[in-house]
Amino acid sequence: MKRNLARRLHVAGACSPLAIFVSACNAIASPVLDPKGPIAAAQTQLLLDAVAIMMIVIVPVFIMAALFTWRYRGTNRNARYAPNLAYYWPVEILIWGVPAGIIFWLGLHLWSATHRLDPYKPIDPEVPPLRVEAVAQDWKWLFIYPEQDIAVVNELVFPAGRPLALRITSDTVMNSFMIPALGGQIYAMAGMQTRLHLLADEPGEFWGRNVQYSGRGFADQQFRAIATTTEGEFGAWVEKVKASTQMLDATTYEQLAKPSVKVPVTYYSGVQPGLFDSIIAKWHGDGNHLHAQVTGTEQAR
Repeated sequence: MKRNLARRLHVAGACSPLAIFVSACNAIASPVLDPKGPIAAAQTQLLLDAVAIMMIVIVPVFIMAALFTWRYRGTNRNARYAPNLAYYWPVEILIWGVPAGIIFWLGLHLWSATHRLDPYKPIDPEVPPLRVEAVAQDWKWLFIYPEQDIAVVNELVFPAGRPLALRITSDTVMNSFMIPALGGQIYAMAGMQTRLHLLADEPGEFWGRNVQYSGRGFADQQFRAIATTTEGEFGAWVEKVKASTQMLDATTYEQLAKPSVKVPVTYYSGVQPGLFDSIIAKWHGDGNHLHAQVTGTEQAR
């Protein structure tokens, strides 16, 4: 038994460097470090800048730890022993001044970047963005295109090179919207709306998801974000959605909002006007607007 345990520990020790190497490769290949848009690129650079400045402290600490361990080992009789040393001002300046300078620089740099990368700020005010309304549900994402009068479940399509302006809310517990390749996350909260502006520099298919734990279906609450090559390709996709026979009115929405997992991409060729604002309003104490719309729709039928 001891032999088997020793063999397992030996194998584990041999595999540890490989595991670290593989993990490092996966981190380098992750969307966070492979940005596909200006917002993600700026955030990645901010992360690398912060890591680089912190290395000024971390690297010397590891080097000195190794050197001191070797220098003052028990068998080294030549190391100077100075137990009464209480104060040495160059060392005091070094150990207090350097961290203070790093904290000051990081604070100034992060403050400036936070305002520069404000998610509510349009990327290019001179270019009209594609407007999309995103609703987090259990456990799926609904994307409403108010200008195109369509809606899609678990698929977000937009032209590459054109700014994307998102209004985001939740019709359940708090969620967090994120497309790592295009930019950082922003919260989606019931009865409220947040905004996010993104841009894809190149066409491609990106991974998006909720990154705030929201219950048993959290792991599958993902969606595809597709940046089309041209506006024409995006227009063709819109026509494809409009060919659907399904309409998203208040009644259909209430069925869609029920908890469900691994919901396939679903197209709606029309959307009831004001649906997004009604989803927000229903969480306020002044009445259930969405319920009123459902009642009105059923009476009209």
